[in-house]
Amino acid sequence: MHTAVSPSPPVIVTRPEREAGPWAQALQAEGVRAEVLPLIEIAAVPDASGLQVAWAQLQFCQAVMFVSANAVRFFMAARPRGQVLPACRAWSTGPGTQAALITTGWPADQIDSPPADSAQFDSEALWAQVAAQARPGARVFIVRGADARGQLAGRDWLAQQLVASGAQVQQAVAYVRRAPALSPAQHQRALQAMTDGSWWLFSSSEAAQHLLQACPDLSLGHARALATHPRIAQRLLQAGWGQVCQVPAGLAAQAMSIKSLP
Repeated sequence: MHTAVSPSPPVIVTRPEREAGPWAQALQAEGVRAEVLPLIEIAAVPDASGLQVAWAQLQFCQAVMFVSANAVRFFMAARPRGQVLPACRAWSTGPGTQAALITTGWPADQIDSPPADSAQFDSEALWAQVAAQARPGARVFIVRGADARGQLAGRDWLAQQLVASGAQVQQAVAYVRRAPALSPAQHQRALQAMTDGSWWLFSSSEAAQHLLQACPDLSLGHARALATHPRIAQRLLQAGWGQVCQVPAGLAAQAMSIKSLP
C-alpha cells in the first residue's frame, strides 16, 4: 500500500508581470510549484525629457549604471533616432540587467556586473566590481525608477560611494513603479495564501508594501515569506510576517533552497 505524498506548498512570485511569468516557469522547470501574483506595476514616465538629457550627456560619462532590466528597457526605448551607443561602461546589478543590456545591443565586453554565482545581486556586489573606476572627476549616470509620486525609488548607496570617491553623479528616472490594482480573484488568493502554507517570494520589500496596500485586511501572523536579500527579510519581519526565510537571488540556487524548505 502506497502512502499519498502531499504536494509541496506553492511559491507565489511577486515580481512585476513581465518578469513574474518567466521566473515562475523557470522555477517550475526546476521542480518548484510556482504561481504568479505580480505586486509591482511598471509604467513609462509621463515625461521622457529627462531621458533625452541623459542620452545627450552619456558621451561625456565614464559609465552608466542601470538598477534593473526595466531601467535598461525604458532607457533604450527613449534612445534618440540615429543615436549611437556611447563608448562608456555599462554597470549592471545582476544577470537579468546584464542580459537586457546585451539584448539591446550593448557590447558584452563593455558591461560590468557581479559574477553569476554571487551570493547577492545588489549595489554592494556591483561596487566590488567597479570601485576602481570611480576616480575623482569621473562622471557616472545612474538610470533608475521612481515611485508613483515621482520620488526616486530604491537605495542611494552606490551614488553615495561614488560621491565619496570624488566622482560626479547624475541620475535619470526611466520608469515608474506603482502598486497594481488586484482583481477580486487575486484578492481572494492573497487572503487564502496567508494561512494555507503558501510561500510569498519577495525580491523587493516594495512588493510586500503593495500587497498590504491592496489588501489591508490581511493577517500576517501565520503567513510565510521568502526574501532574496537580508534587508528584505528584516523588513518583512518588522511588518509582522509569521515566518521569513532567506533564499538566494540566483534561479538555480533559489530553487534548490526552496525545495529544501520543511
